[in-house]
Order: sequence, then structure tokens, then C-alpha cells
Amino acid sequence: MARIAWVNIPDNKKVLFSLTYIMWVWKTTSAKILETTKVNPELRVKELSEADLDKIRWELDKVDTESDIKRSVALDIQRLQQIWSYRWRRHKMWLPVRWQNTKTNAKTRKKKSWRRWVAIAWKKK
Repeated sequence: MARIAWVNIPDNKKVLFSLTYIMWVWKTTSAKILETTKVNPELRVKELSEADLDKIRWELDKVDTESDIKRSVALDIQRLQQIWSYRWRRHKMWLPVRWQNTKTNAKTRKKKSWRRWVAIAWKKK
């Protein structure tokens, strides 16, 4: 198995589809990457040379992948926490964040928050 962007990619699939195993890389993105690197998308991963894999890795470094996006989301929530925004308080209480109606909708979010606060209340006693 080839390892690209900290993800094991299956050898027996075509390169075009195997790149989609990386989070946040879809078929169009993988097609653009293969087009810029001039790698045949019909080849299987096991048929690629190490030089082709290096070209693909080089192009994938330019695209935001799993770790980059997770880091940016965490930094955004941390920024909201530092300024004590309304959105951060809703995140903290496990309630819907973007002004959704909570009387009839958002039952799963409310269940999570209810269970979480009950667990905390039992721990304090």
C-alpha cells in the first residue's frame, strides 16, 4: 500500500479513485492533481513508480487536507472562545450554533447537551 498524506491508499484501485481515500480530496480534486502531475489516471497504484508518487505527494501538499482543515476549525473555535462569543457558548453547551429553532428541531443536539449536563451534575454531588 502506498502512503500519501498519512493515509494508506489501496494498491488495486485506479489512482483517480484511490486518492479519494484522503479526507477532503474528491474526484475532481484528484483529477486536477493527476492532470498537473501528468500521471495517467487509469493506472493502478501498484503500477506507479516512486517518482510518480512523489509528484502526487508534492501536489497534495498544496491542497488543504484532513489535518490542515481540522487544525483551522480548532483555531476558529479557540478564537471564538477567547472573545467569549455567543457562538462559542452555544458550542460549549452542545446546542445549535446558527440561530436554529430549538423548540421542535435539533433534538439530537439537545439530547447530547442534556446527557452531558446531567453527568456533570451527578459528579459534583
